Amino acid sequence: MNIADRGADDIDTETVLYFVRHAHSKYEHGRELERGLSDSGKAEAMAVCRRLEKEKIEVFVSSPYQRAVETLAPLAEYAAKTIKLYDALHERLVSGEQDLGPERFAEAKRRCYEDPDYCPPGGESSRQARSRALPVIGQLLREHAGKRIAVGTHGDVLTLMLGSWDPQYDYSFWQQLSMPDVYRVRFDGMAFAGAERIRYNSSVSLEQGH
Repeated sequence: MNIADRGADDIDTETVLYFVRHAHSKYEHGRELERGLSDSGKAEAMAVCRRLEKEKIEVFVSSPYQRAVETLAPLAEYAAKTIKLYDALHERLVSGEQDLGPERFAEAKRRCYEDPDYCPPGGESSRQARSRALPVIGQLLREHAGKRIAVGTHGDVLTLMLGSWDPQYDYSFWQQLSMPDVYRVRFDGMAFAGAERIRYNSSVSLEQGH
């Protein structure tokens, strides 16, 4: 499937994106932007760095959320590259000021995946989140064709983007994501050409979350 907002049609080079879902960060309601990694999350970020060191990644971009930036930071430092932030890659907001609690949060999340237009009070629908994030990927494919690009991201946004290219990436996929998680996604020009999970050695147990 061709990516939305594909732009130039003559791009025929393989470009590889490494989507890096952030490592563990202790949840604190209302602190989505600034909450960083836990101690175990920092150890996981280093494990991701060690695994991806030989991938020769040339471009680094990320959600502006601190936990996403901190997960990508060791690898960017190793490659002597800076990380460019894109606000449109931030995580999908499920609720506004109200803390839903685990059970209501899980139910709202499930409904968001079942109905792409369902929007919890103060939150964002799947369609809205996907529509803001995909143009960034299109821009990266046009501006950095043929390169290897690391994208610091989040569970929901990652799932929604992958799901726009392949429907197997759905709510059940989101449920089994770990923190961190890494997917290598190949594009033939602007067309999705497949995704695979990259495994790495870790001494810290992985957790699922948001």
